[in-house]
Amino acid sequence: MSPFQALNLPNGQTLGNRIAKAAMEENLADADQAPSKALFQLYQAWAEGEAGLLLTGNVMIDRRAMTGPGGVVLEDERDLGRFRQWAIIGRSAGAQFWMQLNHPGRQTMANLGQQALAPSAVALDLGSFSKMFAEPRPMSEDDIAEVIQRFATSAALAEKAGFTGVQIHAAHGYLISQFLSPLTNRRTDRWGGTLENRARLLLAVVSAVRQAVSPQFCVAVKLNSADFQRGGFDADDARQVIQWLNDQPIDLLELSGGSYEAPAMQGEARDGRTLAREAYFLEMAGELASVARMPVMVTGGIRRLAIVEQVLDSGIAMAGIGTALALEPQLVKHWRKGQNSHPQLPPIRWKRKPLAALASMAVVKFQLQRLSRGRKPRPDVSAVWALILDRLYIARRTRQYRQAMSK
Repeated sequence: MSPFQALNLPNGQTLGNRIAKAAMEENLADADQAPSKALFQLYQAWAEGEAGLLLTGNVMIDRRAMTGPGGVVLEDERDLGRFRQWAIIGRSAGAQFWMQLNHPGRQTMANLGQQALAPSAVALDLGSFSKMFAEPRPMSEDDIAEVIQRFATSAALAEKAGFTGVQIHAAHGYLISQFLSPLTNRRTDRWGGTLENRARLLLAVVSAVRQAVSPQFCVAVKLNSADFQRGGFDADDARQVIQWLNDQPIDLLELSGGSYEAPAMQGEARDGRTLAREAYFLEMAGELASVARMPVMVTGGIRRLAIVEQVLDSGIAMAGIGTALALEPQLVKHWRKGQNSHPQLPPIRWKRKPLAALASMAVVKFQLQRLSRGRKPRPDVSAVWALILDRLYIARRTRQYRQAMSK
């Protein structure tokens, strides 16, 4: 199947082609946690790159629960004008533009000064890096009800701002993913125990979001095909959750994998298993896609047109691309013109895996920041230098965030 063939979604909407700009954490909000001029510049570059779908990086549903201090928050109408500008830019060349909605749960940085919420009091295990994250408090029934409502509210606001869809983030070890995993969800009430109970939050959020938006507004879910942790959420669990999601009006299911503890989304697994260099989750996703009644998208390491074609030929509807589009935002346009481009970052093979994961994210964010200033990416940047710059930037944004939250 041609990557440039349109995809019709269950709700009647159409994506112009089968390639999506996958979500990457930009951390480029302004001082009010609203979309900034830097974000506008970044998404202008991607809009001109001709992907059929653009997905934002994390947009948080609660400013007290952030994946990073420079994150965008959409919880009320205070900055809706800025979101409208962002939506116009993202849609300016004809792409669908969807907002990724998220809550970090226990993956909340300790230095932000906020109470981390989680299904259970299970802290992150990252060795000496564990102290970087706040100790989580188990969520009450009221906490859970509030989170469900916040997802729905943010989705309705995204539609009001002019976005064409939302993606509910239930992967990568964030809050909904924490409820799905038996390693992080040790509850004994209706939200824990059996997989049916552990999936209850995801299904409740999907239902609430769908009810809060119009039928033509797209609702997608990002789900782990596996957590890549022994005893965690695995492919069999994912298969069953997909079967439950089949009964929900979902327009696209994105499959990825991993978490902060096992960053498989960067091509590494904590237990040392080798993952394919490109399309890390392709084989597993192909099996899971056969269960899904909605279109499936796979994301993870794709950077060559031949791999996109392999993904589509396996029965998967869309290929999501992240890092490669941080290096070459015009990649899809170049492929359409017949150019055989395959941008790649040098691998970071440091012995301390959590530090290597931080450096990998820092190198990508370095490229995003250059694009946001109208400059060309620098794939050859030193990982050490990128990490130092990122830590300094996060420290400054953290001070800014704490000061704003103390008012």
